[in-house]
Amino acid sequence: MKKIEAIIKPFKLEDVREALTEAGILGLTVTEVKGYGRQKGHTETYRGAEYKVDFLPKIKLEIVLTDDQVERCIEVIIAQANTGKIGDGKIFVFDVERAIRIRTSEEGEDAV
Repeated sequence: MKKIEAIIKPFKLEDVREALTEAGILGLTVTEVKGYGRQKGHTETYRGAEYKVDFLPKIKLEIVLTDDQVERCIEVIIAQANTGKIGDGKIFVFDVERAIRIRTSEEGEDAV
């Protein structure tokens, strides 16, 4: 099993979620986060005053799935989250040692 963490732009969340559902990936966790990468934030103007925004709003998706679903999941996220502009995000893939469904005590792929 693998865990995918993807950082994407907030306005891309619904597109990514719909495409993942269509691809058969049914469960995910979404967290609103802030951060920066190479872009190092940006400046905005509010009531005529310019100020720097160091941490940009992003969405973090966490998805635990079977090994055979990983590549399809990555393809879907890239296809739907890509705008071609800086700040589109990142995808990280981790090994999952153990998964347990609390309600039934099922383990492994049965718990996912």
